Amino acid sequence: MIYAYSEATVPKLMIILRKSYGGAYCVMSSKGLRGDLLYAWRNAGIAVIGAACAVNILFRKDFTSAPDPEARRQEVVNDYEEKFNNPFVAAARGLIDDVIEPRDSRRVLIR
Repeated sequence: MIYAYSEATVPKLMIILRKSYGGAYCVMSSKGLRGDLLYAWRNAGIAVIGAACAVNILFRKDFTSAPDPEARRQEVVNDYEEKFNNPFVAAARGLIDDVIEPRDSRRVLIR
């Protein structure tokens, strides 16, 4: 199914509404699969892995030794999401064409 989708010759438009991580981003009309127009809402998350999982892997020592490990973990998760798991980073790297407001979705796609 993914092969057929990637080889389709019709216009492929995508709007990321929420989370698009790892393989899901790759196979859902990404630039790598020749998606024509790719947009994201400002609250979308686009990354290789979700922030909570990434923090557990990358920064475990940072929060396990803290006086309140769960509070520190949440701080690190929030910081990671702000820096990496947002559509503005993806747009800056050329992974999506633009970040749009939800109310503009219909107008943008029609245009």
